[in-house]
Amino acid sequence: MNKTVKDLQNHFRQLRLSETAEELPQLLREAEKESWTYLEFLEAITSFELGKREEKSIGRRIKWARFPYIKTLQEFQVEEQTALTSRQLTQLQEFGWLEQQYNLILLGPPGVGKTFLAIGLGLEAIHKGFQVYFVTMGELIQLLKTQEFAHKSQVQMKRLQTSDLVIIDDLMYMAMDQREANLFFQLINHLYERSSIILTSNKSPEQWTELMGDQGIMTAILDRLLHRVEVIHMNSDSYRMKNRQHIF
Repeated sequence: MNKTVKDLQNHFRQLRLSETAEELPQLLREAEKESWTYLEFLEAITSFELGKREEKSIGRRIKWARFPYIKTLQEFQVEEQTALTSRQLTQLQEFGWLEQQYNLILLGPPGVGKTFLAIGLGLEAIHKGFQVYFVTMGELIQLLKTQEFAHKSQVQMKRLQTSDLVIIDDLMYMAMDQREANLFFQLINHLYERSSIILTSNKSPEQWTELMGDQGIMTAILDRLLHRVEVIHMNSDSYRMKNRQHIF
């Protein structure tokens, strides 16, 4: 039975392999040029399709993560800060801590690279197959308060609660009332030993109680957050100031 390349492309599209259908002519030319065996040709087709699917999956998970911007760990200049050594950063990139549901707390004043590092680790985790969700503390409180009646908040909370890694940026930058504190505790309790959490804050855990008001709830939250945790103090000079671009 004689089949043209277009016939085969249509078959691939019917099988929902549209990108492989588009690539087929190029793969056939390469197969002829390199004298591939049937097995090598099948390997090339399946590898191409799997690669495209993984690429789409990563893109989808990056979109769902809702990062405010994209910064990779390759852009994080280890030599310009004293909080982490190159060896420690490499260890974090191996994600043994994430597999064991350890938390990271990044402490320090604004501009030292806390959010940069958190996003870089989040992106790397996505490329390793983990699901990640990024949220600022202000956005999180709003989600918690509206999830009962707002469908959009329900969708975002479901993604957050099913993520392997949750990044909460600017923790405790503002005071919480009793209801907000209770909702936040319920979330931390749900994530406890299910997910890892990266927290960034310019206040130490000792100061968080002052902004919550209810010492009992804060103690319960800290018990869960600090059970398995690495605290990284990023108190060097402002990363933004070091790397600013001059106008003149």
